[in-house]
Amino acid sequence: MPVSRTESSYHPDLKQITPAYLKAEDLKVAASILYNAYFDDPLFVNIFQADREGYEARLRSAIREEINTFWESDQPLIGLYEDDRLLAVSCLIGPDASFGAGRFWHWRLKMLLTAGYFGTKQMIIKEEKVRDKIPAKNYYMLSLIGVHPDHQDMGLGHVLMSAMLGLLDEDNQSEGIGVLVTLPKCLSFFQSAKFEHVEDIAVGNITGKVMFRPRHA
Repeated sequence: MPVSRTESSYHPDLKQITPAYLKAEDLKVAASILYNAYFDDPLFVNIFQADREGYEARLRSAIREEINTFWESDQPLIGLYEDDRLLAVSCLIGPDASFGAGRFWHWRLKMLLTAGYFGTKQMIIKEEKVRDKIPAKNYYMLSLIGVHPDHQDMGLGHVLMSAMLGLLDEDNQSEGIGVLVTLPKCLSFFQSAKFEHVEDIAVGNITGKVMFRPRHA
């Protein structure tokens, strides 16, 4: 029996990894990668009430609706591919602010049916609080980012970051990229990409750090 490519002994050749926008057929895989990436994130644990039955279903539904809304709204969904296999993904909101307002009504109704009222309300509050702190008007917002659980700590996150910064460099209208970081272990990752700490915010009983990477950092 051949050795599985997903075993821990397998390391992808980063020179063979290709960044590209997601294809429609990869949305389910992307949702699965992000579900695993955020399963233990304290903000998502709090928002979708991990202490109540059905947490997994609420989280999975919320991430699926996020991905689908990004896709339907033509927002940047960047993946890392080895051949045709998706290994990592990031979801950004573009500088067009109309997506933020328009998204709430289109996305809220679906979220209410899947993630519940409390989870939907907290997600909206979170985004509004983060946007209030970003020191720019036109910018990208990194909403979700994740690496396949079998390929973490192999440098793929940095390759994905390079792809996002390449997108930023090509957009003369954008002032930078913002993100909310809730896991202390992720701080060094964003700091290494020259993200600067703006301010701490609280969503529910979870505190996170709003960070911003200026375009010309």
